[in-house]
Amino acid sequence: MTFEQLKDYLDTKPQVTLEYPFGDDVHVFKVAGKMFALVAYKDDVMRINLKCDPDEALALRDIFSAVIAGYHMNKKHWNTVIFDGSIPQGETERMIDNSFNLVVSKMTKKEQQSILIHR
Repeated sequence: MTFEQLKDYLDTKPQVTLEYPFGDDVHVFKVAGKMFALVAYKDDVMRINLKCDPDEALALRDIFSAVIAGYHMNKKHWNTVIFDGSIPQGETERMIDNSFNLVVSKMTKKEQQSILIHR
C-alpha cells in the first residue's frame, strides 16, 4: 500500500481532517478533532499508529511481526503497523476501520450521530 492509497482510504471516513501538529512529515488523521491515525516514515518505511482495543492490540502483535506497540503512544491502546508488505491490505483496512470506530464510540451520542449520518 502506498501513501496515496492509504491517504485515499483514510479520506473515505466521514468528517476526517488531516493535520500536521508534529511537523510536515507526520500526518495526523482526525475525526471530529480526535486522532485515530498517525502516519510517518522511519528509516524510509511507512508506519501508521492506530488506536486499538487493548486485548486485540496484544493479539495483533502476536500474529503479525509488523505490528508493534504504539511508537510514542500509549502502548496499551495504540499499535504501530509497519508497511513492510507482510500484512494484507484488507487486514490493514480492518485495523483502520476499528481505530476510527473506537474513537467515534467514545464520543457523545450527538457527535456519533453527526458522524454516522455521513456514512
